[in-house]
Amino acid sequence: MAPPLLTIADAGVNLGDRWLLRGADLSLHAGDRLALVGPNGAGKSTLMKLLAGQGEMDEGTLWMSPGAEIAYLPQAPQIPPGMSLRALVTAGMEDTKIGHKADAMLMRMGLDPLRMSDGLSGGETRRVSLARALYTKPDILLLDEPTNHMDLPTIEWMEDMLRQHRGALLVVSHDRAFLRNLGTGIIWLHGSKLRRRDGHFDEFEAWSDGILADEAVVLHKMDRRIASETKWSREGISARRKRNQGRLRELACMRAERAKAGGLTQRSMRMETGPADGGGQLVLEAIDLCASVPITQHSANKDETSTIPEQRRQLLQHFNLLVRRTDRIGIVGPNGVGKSTLVRLLLDITKPDSGRVRQGFGLIPAYFDQRREALDRDQSPWTILSEGGSDMIEVAGQSKHVTSYLRDFMFDDVKMTQRVSTLSGGEQNRLLLAKLFAQTHNFLVLDEPTNDLDIETLELLQEVIADYDGTVLIVSHDRDFLDRTVTGILAFEGDAKIVAHAGGYSDYLARKKAAEARQIEKSDRKKPKKSASENPKTNRPARLSFRDKHRLDTLPDEIAAIDAEIATIETKLAVPDLFQNDPDLFNRLVDMLAAQKDSKDQKEMEWLEAAEKAEALEQGGHQD
Repeated sequence: MAPPLLTIADAGVNLGDRWLLRGADLSLHAGDRLALVGPNGAGKSTLMKLLAGQGEMDEGTLWMSPGAEIAYLPQAPQIPPGMSLRALVTAGMEDTKIGHKADAMLMRMGLDPLRMSDGLSGGETRRVSLARALYTKPDILLLDEPTNHMDLPTIEWMEDMLRQHRGALLVVSHDRAFLRNLGTGIIWLHGSKLRRRDGHFDEFEAWSDGILADEAVVLHKMDRRIASETKWSREGISARRKRNQGRLRELACMRAERAKAGGLTQRSMRMETGPADGGGQLVLEAIDLCASVPITQHSANKDETSTIPEQRRQLLQHFNLLVRRTDRIGIVGPNGVGKSTLVRLLLDITKPDSGRVRQGFGLIPAYFDQRREALDRDQSPWTILSEGGSDMIEVAGQSKHVTSYLRDFMFDDVKMTQRVSTLSGGEQNRLLLAKLFAQTHNFLVLDEPTNDLDIETLELLQEVIADYDGTVLIVSHDRDFLDRTVTGILAFEGDAKIVAHAGGYSDYLARKKAAEARQIEKSDRKKPKKSASENPKTNRPARLSFRDKHRLDTLPDEIAAIDAEIATIETKLAVPDLFQNDPDLFNRLVDMLAAQKDSKDQKEMEWLEAAEKAEALEQGGHQD
């Protein structure tokens, strides 16, 4: 194996009252596509900053291969004002012909390359920063929640881009479908330690559960021994006091070790919502809804952003929908297509251009707004939940203390009295869920609830939705989350067209691909066939060209020779301390290895093309 591009050894980060990281070891190699997972607050973002050279360790060392380039996408990137988005993406690049690629990348993310960086939303800032990170093609790519605020087409495009990355990739994400499709291994941050497992992401749950079970057994045995020694210290210490001081010191050490090991037992989050009381079988009905928005154009001059009122873009056109009690509906589509607008129309927050929404009797919605407008950013979590000044709130038919309820949602006591504006995105989302679930409701409407939440919280939210006896409407770009929570899909498919599909997102996607395949087949059948005069028959038998035959005869030996050369180069690269002793030789070998692999890929493609031609000719001969 080639030397690592980056290594941290015995790394530690101390927060004063606890170690966030302790004795952490990690090496990143070219070709690694690793998922960094762990609960919110475990230290994932801190570790990413350390690897990017933007943080300090209290213990340990960091080594990076000389000349290696790092690109880092933080959760809350900052970009300079007064620059065009194209200039931001291409800054510092020497090639003068790079603008077209940057433009294509930005437009793929729904951004105008000529737009100025002033006034970008948080989601737009993340997309620009991601475009910059992908564009530079670094040796090491560190992405912290790259799928947040990205729509499904962009996420799928990003997966394809990242699969082509030849360097090392470490990604923090709650999107399980993204991690399944992309990752080749898992880094689990648990109890201040890092554990690595190569393999498919679906294997993570069984692997981590096994480790947690083993830890529980060890802690149980430790607790029993401490209890036994504590009993002895109370009953048997009066005699032979001097001789037993060593045993008492051992007990004190065990207690200290147990207190330290307590960090391995993660606090469990609790989330519940009461029964969906009231309401009838009809939840709501959309009747002939039409809605549009003004077209906004951005100029390269930041002072020339203009709205053209006489030009409007249609979002909905004669849309009809009937929602019944216990329906579980997912809404999907690209960013900006009108998903949130549809939700606000159905909830009568926004008025349509024409048509109407008829809401059922006794409807009580609980609305999770992706912009979190229900949270006063100047208040604290405690004051938001105790609206009337009372310490107690009603949750699922039971009275709970506000402090206890916030602890259920993983809020430390110090966070309960901080302003909302100082909380992270994940903490704000958990607070909004806590506020909604403390309310009476029978219609749960969630607009992008998965952003900034960790996998453990998402799994708990899925269980709550599964047990909920009311109606659920979810807007999300998280494919796995939709598959686990909804039984029907409303898909925006362009030109103000919304199509209803039964099943989850995977069912919708399979049905859509099958329909597209049928359409292609239908188009092919309609194409006029060539007449005999246009395609005259020949008596000469079809056969391989000399070039194709030569490929089939010679390429297998050439590919085998390249494989041998690759193996020789990899053996030389595996020599310990090669880079330190002879960096020039190391770099030449790396370049040679890349060239040989490219040559092998090209020759294998040539052989495959020739083999397919030979097979087609053989089948045609048999048919004759």
